[in-house]
Amino acid sequence: MPAWGTVLSEIGLRQQGGQQAVDLVRRKYLKALHKHTGRNIIAYYSGWLFRPPSTPNLSVGDEDMNAFMAAVHLLKRDKGLDLILHTPGGDIAATEALVKYLWVMFDKDIRVIVPQLAMSAGTMIACASRSIIMGKQSSLGPIDPQIGGVPAQGVLDEFQMAVKSIQLNPASAPLWQQIVSRYHPSFLLECTQAIEWSRKMVHSWLSENMLASEIDPVAAANSVVGYLADHSATAAHARHIPMNKCETIGLKIEKLEDNKKLQDLVLTVHHAYMHTFSLSPAVKITENHLGTATVLMGSMPHVFGQMPVQPFIPTNSVPTQLTTPDPAESLKNEDSSVSGR
Repeated sequence: MPAWGTVLSEIGLRQQGGQQAVDLVRRKYLKALHKHTGRNIIAYYSGWLFRPPSTPNLSVGDEDMNAFMAAVHLLKRDKGLDLILHTPGGDIAATEALVKYLWVMFDKDIRVIVPQLAMSAGTMIACASRSIIMGKQSSLGPIDPQIGGVPAQGVLDEFQMAVKSIQLNPASAPLWQQIVSRYHPSFLLECTQAIEWSRKMVHSWLSENMLASEIDPVAAANSVVGYLADHSATAAHARHIPMNKCETIGLKIEKLEDNKKLQDLVLTVHHAYMHTFSLSPAVKITENHLGTATVLMGSMPHVFGQMPVQPFIPTNSVPTQLTTPDPAESLKNEDSSVSGR
């Protein structure tokens, strides 16, 4: 299966032929992955590694529900779902809604694939699956909530530090007053509630699905959440938690390297998405193996699914989206067999 440079060369050749190169190449390998696993495939990709942090719609948000609804439409629900995640995270409420929707659609039969990074809310979604496929290059992240870019637990810890410091040295009160005065009314309560919400949510997902077969699912979930949600243990919200650590804390991990063919397919799909972000204005893509995709474009950051540079919905899919012919017609004579990386 082609590696990074080979996929880029294939895109270049298609561009010379006047075809929608990045779409055709990406969908070709998504179909190959589906053929190998026999399961439904949905790829949820953010281009945050290629865009300024201020770019809208890079994170998980309520706009993603429409994209997932389009991707789930026409899928055979009894085949389960392999969800490929590459995201910096996002809104907790939107994450909760997406997980509830996917659980109902696929009866919790969800496997998450992390080719590189599924951080924060992405890790929460991964914890809602039955197992997580990771490679040596893959990472999850802490799930401690951030409010306005500030770690909620860090705020509470700082406040407790202020209380203790003033008790020991009342003269330090004016200094701490300047720091604490930055918090708006009820901010400490918001932090406490956000922490409790994220912990309980992920704990319930783990105990009801991934860890349901454990002797004591509640205790097993406590172990996982106890680490992922502990700001003092992970030190930074951007902390990359590798495959072996994820296994150690109790997550059910399938090692990508144990299945060479699957590894080649997953990484080739990942390369195709990375090239899409580097060669187009796309900032987020939600796409299934049938070729149905919803693309958020950087050129129109506040409008969902409008006027994309690349066509993204085949004619046999959702009629309210823009359409393009099924790329399978252009690929039917190509050899999509898998070779070693």
